[in-house]
This record gives sequence, structure tokens and C-alpha cells, in this order.
Amino acid sequence: MTSCKTSADLTEIINLKAIQALPKATEHFISDIHGEFEAFDHLKRSCSGIISIKIAELFSGELTQKEQNILCFTIYYPEEFIENKTYSSDQWKVLLNRLVKVTRHVSSKYTRSKVRKALPEEYAYIMEELLYQYDQDSNKQAYYDAIFQSIIDLDLASHFAVSLARVIQQFVVDHLHILGDIYDRGSHPDSIIDALMEVPSMDLQLGNHDIIWIGAYSGSLALLAIALRISLRYGHIRLLEEGYGIDLSRLAKFADKYYEDNPAFHPRGIDKNSIRPDKFLSITKMHQAISIIQFKLEGQIIDRRPDFKMDDRKQLHIMNEDYSQITIDGQTYPIENGCFQLVDPEKPYELTLGEELLILDLANQLQHSKRFKKHIDFLMSLGQLYTLNNGNLLFHGCMPCLPNGDFMPVTFQGKSYRGRSLMDFYDQAIHEAYNHPEITDDHATDLVWYIWCGEGSTLFGKKTMKTFERYFIPDKTTHKEPQNPYYEFRNHEDFCVKLLQEFGLDESGYIVNGHTPVKALKGERPIKAHGKCLVIDGGLSRAYQKKTGLAGYTLIDNSNEVYLVAHHPFTSRANAIKNLQEELPQQEIVFKRATRKMVGQTDIGHQLSQQINDLLEK
Repeated sequence: MTSCKTSADLTEIINLKAIQALPKATEHFISDIHGEFEAFDHLKRSCSGIISIKIAELFSGELTQKEQNILCFTIYYPEEFIENKTYSSDQWKVLLNRLVKVTRHVSSKYTRSKVRKALPEEYAYIMEELLYQYDQDSNKQAYYDAIFQSIIDLDLASHFAVSLARVIQQFVVDHLHILGDIYDRGSHPDSIIDALMEVPSMDLQLGNHDIIWIGAYSGSLALLAIALRISLRYGHIRLLEEGYGIDLSRLAKFADKYYEDNPAFHPRGIDKNSIRPDKFLSITKMHQAISIIQFKLEGQIIDRRPDFKMDDRKQLHIMNEDYSQITIDGQTYPIENGCFQLVDPEKPYELTLGEELLILDLANQLQHSKRFKKHIDFLMSLGQLYTLNNGNLLFHGCMPCLPNGDFMPVTFQGKSYRGRSLMDFYDQAIHEAYNHPEITDDHATDLVWYIWCGEGSTLFGKKTMKTFERYFIPDKTTHKEPQNPYYEFRNHEDFCVKLLQEFGLDESGYIVNGHTPVKALKGERPIKAHGKCLVIDGGLSRAYQKKTGLAGYTLIDNSNEVYLVAHHPFTSRANAIKNLQEELPQQEIVFKRATRKMVGQTDIGHQLSQQINDLLEK
């Protein structure tokens, strides 16, 4: 069969078969970043502790723990530890030797061709010479020392060392998985997206808070109001004003005219004494104004989409005349901290002219923000509701289920969807709305809002969202948001296998979820169903850490094992660098592989097999 093949074909076949025999590269899973840029950036730079593990392996008995920590941070933050530093020639040689040793180790899983392509162009030849050391007796050490000395003499040592550090970060992890919720709570989701845009190999599963901002760009005025409300709720107007260039002055002027101070709308997460009193009050007033606009716009969606079955989420028309009480399911509750002065009892869900002009202006500003559009375009170019990867199923939220464990059927416009078809249907609606941002009230755009808060959403995962009640009704029994039965069934192996099979996968795979913080303080574990479901949300957002007791989980899948990493709370980049906070995160093995997993057993390996077959059939 091969006799008629060209030498180029034969060479390619040999090369492809050889690649299949390499160890599977390392995958890194992160979820629920929630705008916490510095904590995320540290996870990405340190690769969830992998670099520190590699350094411990390479330099055990050679470097003290403190010296190992310094080398770790030199790789994590080369800008601070290398650039503009004054080292002697001997110190530079020591550092460069160590960095080359780490780079050689972490690049050993890859082909020489792949390594070459990843190297910075200006140093590619020199780095190749340093990395590919074939003699075990270091007969070339004088040669390497001469290279280092030339680099030092040419005043390139700092730049070369920084380049090596960045190459190490890239090679330690081959592929990054982000399981949603880049936005919400934290103030720098824009910086996170900027960083992700530099990652060479990654995929992205959209989260419920990402959907808010995608929907806001895609024309949903209700989701725009929600995005603004949450930003104001946590006092993050920097993201709006500086990050995306949104002028809030009209909103501030409007809110100042109609609203007063209101403790229910004070911004959370910021010290009142750290902000000017007039700014604090302005945010409080804007928060009220946009919340009322949100409730009105949501009522309009519910009225025009009866198939959403969300009439119970309309509250503005069931309060008494002076808005002091509300009756829900036959029970009357007092209203506190009400701000309903712009709600017309005859037409409670109709925007005033001022509100309508305001929300349209904000929508126009956001859609014409170049940086915001760039970010949403990036999210939509990669973002999916689920990803199938190497036999595993990755998604942010849940698969809506009935109490008996069957997948919940959800009907829209006379057609029913469940399981994988439901996720595919939602994914199509998200892209349709995104492709037509000028349309604000079509079914696809309203569906994006439903995905945020509807009972049948694969991202929300609860029966109902009680935003109104949490603001205005002091009786906390009305605040309960019952979880979908999925969150109980994912503890059972047979259900997880059924869910994997729904997506065409077999029982050898596992499910990775984000979305729900793992309450480690209460004994909850991230490993569910004997390792068939792994939950990697857990507290990257500082707001969750008091409940969870830690600072989030990440997941590592390499050729030998799959393990979870529980992280310590991250204070700040400056503090971590100052104190060399290289506390090894706690690792928990999910499973060790009986034999090392090779590239040929991965999705990439299957693609290579197809290429080989195509060449053989030529």
C-alpha cells in the first residue's frame, strides 16, 4: 500500500504516528472567575501550582524552599523579578541555567516543531540550541556558558530571561478550559478577557453572568438593565466608565431627580468611608433607578412570551395602592425600602419617557463601545454552552431535570426540547440574537433573558429568581430559590453516565461543572458520583469565601492523573510578590491512570488518525 506513496507522504505519516506516541499534554480547568483579575492572573501564571511542583522535582536537594519560591515567582512575574534588575554576570548565568532547565523539562512532551513555533522569533535559534541537550554528561556546558555570556555582554539577559519565563508558562499547560462566569462581583472582568485573548489554546463555556453582558450587547434592554444593576449593586462603575467608556451622567442626573437615599440599594463590597459621600449617594440612587427599569422591562418580556410561563415573576401590579404591602400566594407581606414613585398603578410595566430615553441611550453607548464589542466578539467566537473534550463533558450550569431524574422538557413556540437538544437550541438563540443586535424584542433576544433566569435554563439551575423579594420583602422565607433536582442527581453515578451518553460519550468520561460554590466549610466535596462529576467553583470571588472556606477549585488533567486543586485566598498581586506566597495548594487526586495516556487516545490523536488514513488512501 505504501509503495506508491511519495516520500513526503511517508514522512508525514511517520511524523503523525510519532506524535500519537507522545504523552497527552496537560489541561487546566478554571471556572467562575467573577471579575477577580489578580486572583485569576495568579492561577494562570502559576498554572494552579504546576510550576512549583516541577521546580520541586527538578531542584530538590539543590535549592532551599525559599530559593525555590523565588524561582517560582521569577517565572510567574518576570516583569517584577527580572526587568530592570541589576545582577552580576555569575548571577545571570545561574538564573538563565535554571530557567533553561525548567523550560527543557516542561517542553519535553511536545514535538520539536511545536516548541519551535512557540518560541519568540528573535531567540528561537538560541533557545533551540539550549533546549535540545542530547548528551547526558553535559559536554556542551562550555558551549552553553558561552551563549549565556554573549547574551549578558549584549545586555540582553533581562529580556531573554523574561522570554524564557513566558515560554515556561505556555508549555506547562497546553490547553486552558474556562467554564464560565468571567463577569459579576469583581471589578475587572475586562482585564480577564484581555488576558484570555492572549492564550494560544483554550475553549470557553459560557456562564449565566456572561450571558447578561452578551445579551446586553445583543439588544436585550432587560439584560442591559440587569448588567447595570449588578455593577451598581457592587459599586463597580469603573468597569462601565473606564473599562467600556460608558457615560453614566444622564443616569445619575435622572436618578438624582427622582430617588432618595435608600439602605437597600447601598453598594456592597466597598467601604462607605473609602468613597466620597456624594458618589456613594449617587450610586445608591442610580441603583434604584435601573432596578425599577429592569422590573418593568422584565414584565414586558413575560407579557409577550407566555410560553416562558413566568407570570409569577411580575410583582409591580400586585402591591397595594401605596406600595406598602404585597400579596403573594394569598399571603400579605410588608414592603420595606420601596422606591416605586415612577410606577404607574394603571400601567405598572410601562417605562416613563425619561426611562425609555435613558435605557436606549445606554444601549447605544454600550453597543458602540469598541472595547466592549471586541470582548463580546471574543466571547462569542469561542463561547459555547457545552464542550465535548477528550471524552468529557464540560458545562457551566446544569441540565434541567424533573424530580424523577428525567431531563426536563421545555416548550417554546410549540416545540419541545430536552437534554442535549435544549442546550443546542439555547446556543442557537444566543448566536441569533448576537448576530442582530439592532432587534430588541424578537424571540431569540428574549430567550437570552430566559436563559439568565428561567426555570428551564441550563445556566440558571433554579425554579425562580427572587430579585424583587430580596430587595423589598424583609421576610426571608420569600427569598428562597429552590435548586433544580439536577444538583441532587449529579451525586449519583448512574445519572452522570446517562448524561454523558446523552452527549454521545461513554462511561469512561467525566463531567466538569462550575456555577455552584462548593461549601467546603460544611463538608461538601467537589468530587461527585465517584469522580464522574467534578465541581470546580468554590470561591474565587471574595464574596463567596466566607461560605466556602477556600478560594476556589481548579482541575488538572495530565497524562498520568486527574486531580483537583483547592486554593488559599489570594489577597493581592503586590502582597503575593512581597511575601513570596508560594503556599502549595491542596491537591486531591480524582483518579490515577493505570497506564500513561498518550496523544493517540485524545481528540487530537483521533484527528491525526484521520489524517493518516487520508494519506494512506491517496
